[in-house]
Amino acid sequence: MISSHLTSFAGAPVVPFDPGMALPEELPPVAWRLEIEDFDAEPEVFADLVAAFRHEVPAESVRALVIGEWGAAYESALPVGLLVEAATEWTDLRHLFLADLIGEQCEISWITHDDITGILRAYPQLETLWVRGGNELRMEPVRHEGLRELVIQTGGLPGHVSRAVAASDLPHLHRLDLWLGQSDYGGDTTPADLADLLAGDRVPALRHLAICNAENADDIARVVADAPVVAQLETLDLSKGVLTDTGGEALLAGRPLTHLSRLDLSHHFLSEECAARVVAALPTVEVDVTDPQEVHVYGDRQYRFTAVGE
Repeated sequence: MISSHLTSFAGAPVVPFDPGMALPEELPPVAWRLEIEDFDAEPEVFADLVAAFRHEVPAESVRALVIGEWGAAYESALPVGLLVEAATEWTDLRHLFLADLIGEQCEISWITHDDITGILRAYPQLETLWVRGGNELRMEPVRHEGLRELVIQTGGLPGHVSRAVAASDLPHLHRLDLWLGQSDYGGDTTPADLADLLAGDRVPALRHLAICNAENADDIARVVADAPVVAQLETLDLSKGVLTDTGGEALLAGRPLTHLSRLDLSHHFLSEECAARVVAALPTVEVDVTDPQEVHVYGDRQYRFTAVGE
């Protein structure tokens, strides 16, 4: 569960917008937060908030946006359409976080989205896109020259979204985070869905790759261990998942990882021996093997869980 909202985004403090709020004559750089407090509010309430924001806040000051609760976030994908409508005004928008919601507002696996391709097409200048939640999330392969950072946090990432990301041409993308999640919450991404991404050709500037929170972390580790994209990375994040010694051995046997500055394997199911072997094999790399997990046993069955699910 994600338990706290962002206080800063894209290097700027997050400032909630209130209709009628006093604005300074010269606005400092901020990340505006658009949110209503009632999670059962009718869609018109959030639409009215966005309309007031467009009317009261100079368009040229809208460089970073954080979308919070928009009312019935568990069943309505309202923000995407409103963001696309405003694109002709918000030509300076560079950073967007769609759905900075915590568990008290809406479980991550319940957050309902739409096709986010429209946002990428409407904002060719966008540099940062964070999306939380995978329910009904859709995307088509795109070419986007502006995007530097793409983060998709889910308790279950659909395979068709992973394939779309992997098939997208993102020549300036520096950071990519994909939280794969669990099959119980729609996470059916397979290693094959990531093949285009792991080849590296479509993301030549990629330096930070996270394929994390994965129920199938061992399978992911196997393909990542031999992936061409690894050679260009500075940091690799396979944390929050169900990584066992099988995945750890695959990393040890795969392509060299000694060029990395950081390897994050935290929240794992590695044995102490295997974790120590990974650390010893990479003496110049910051290897995070903190937060070891215990297998849950119910009757004659064993269960391992990702850090974030429902």
